[in-house]
Amino acid sequence: MSYTNRPLNSTLRHPSMGSSQPSSGQSPVLVARINEKRAELENLKQLRDLSAGLAAQMQTLEEKLSMLSDGTEAVAAVLSNWHNVLRAINMASMKIPKPKNEQEIEKEVEEASKSDTGVLLPQTLVRIPVEEAIPQTKS
Repeated sequence: MSYTNRPLNSTLRHPSMGSSQPSSGQSPVLVARINEKRAELENLKQLRDLSAGLAAQMQTLEEKLSMLSDGTEAVAAVLSNWHNVLRAINMASMKIPKPKNEQEIEKEVEEASKSDTGVLLPQTLVRIPVEEAIPQTKS
């Protein structure tokens, strides 16, 4: 598309900038175009303001997500330890002697009632550090 040089009339070269009312020399098409551009400018200003608000909300969301990510890592660390806890419980439950019949259960209940505690308790798990338990001998 080529643009040709054509002479502009005087109203297009020197339009009145300050007034929105059409002067006697301005064409109604030009006034309508100016009004459209003003409306477009107002819409662009609103878009800029809304975009700034959206950017602020996205920044807040990013901060909250990073905080959530840090919390998720902490939860993951705790959950990774549960495997060890459950394994220790399983080991402890394997060491508890299990009576084979009802007569043995009744005997143990009678023995427990005669003892100080009066309740059947599972064997306790105690961790003893091996390095400290063995006396150090100097050669």
